[in-house]
Amino acid sequence: MRFIKAAAAFAIMASVAVPNVALAQTATEHAQAAQGTLLSVSADGSSEARPDLATLNLGVTTEGQTAQAALQENSRRMTALTQALRRAGVAERDIQTSNVSVYPQQQYREGQEPLITGYQANNTVTAKVRNIDNTGRVIDAAVAAGGNNINGVTFSHADPDAQLDVARRDAIAEARRRAELYANALNMRVHRIVAVSEGGGYSPPIPYPMTARMDMANPASPPPPIAPGEIETRVSVSVTFELR
Repeated sequence: MRFIKAAAAFAIMASVAVPNVALAQTATEHAQAAQGTLLSVSADGSSEARPDLATLNLGVTTEGQTAQAALQENSRRMTALTQALRRAGVAERDIQTSNVSVYPQQQYREGQEPLITGYQANNTVTAKVRNIDNTGRVIDAAVAAGGNNINGVTFSHADPDAQLDVARRDAIAEARRRAELYANALNMRVHRIVAVSEGGGYSPPIPYPMTARMDMANPASPPPPIAPGEIETRVSVSVTFELR
C-alpha cells in the first residue's frame, strides 16, 4: 500500500514539476473527463462574401506562312496587349505568362503525308484584377490592343483566410448551440470543451465562362458586363463537450 501511495504522489509531483509531460496530462484529462458525459458534435460554418479578385486568362493567336512570321506578329500584338493591361490598372507583378506555343497547321490528305499550310502562334497570360469593378474595362482594353483569345474569368478572395475565420466562428457557434440543446434535453449543462478538430475549409474560386476569339476590337462596343456574385466559404469542425 505504501508503494501505491508513493507512486501516486510521484505522478502528481511529476505532473506539477514538468507540465509538458504528455503522458501525465493525458492521464489527468481522462480522469477529469470521466466525471461527466462526453458529447461529440459535428457542425458546419459558412461565410458568403463578394469576391475582391478577378483572374483573367487572355492572349493573342496569330497565323503566318512560317513559324517565325507567326511568332513575330504574335510578339508585336502581345507587347501591345500587356501594355494595355498596365494602362488599365493591372500591376506588372499581376501579369504572368501562362502559355507560349507555335505549331504547324496541317491539311490531311488521304494516302499522303500531311501538308503544312502555315503556322499558328499562341501567347496567353493570366492577369489579376484587384478592383473587380474594372474587370470589364480591362478585358475591353486587352481586346482593343489586339487580344483575340479570352478563356474566361475566375473570381476569388485575395485573403481567403479572413473568410475561413468567419466560417470557423460560425461552425463553433453552431456546435455550441447543438451541445446546449442536447444538454437541456438531458437535464444537464455544458461544462467545458474537451477537444476540437477541423475537418477542412473550402473557398472555391468561381469561374465566369467567357471563351471567345475575335479578329479585331470594335471601339464602339461597351465593355462586357461582369457579375461577380458571392463566394461561399465553408468549414467543418468536430467538437467534444463534457456535460454534467
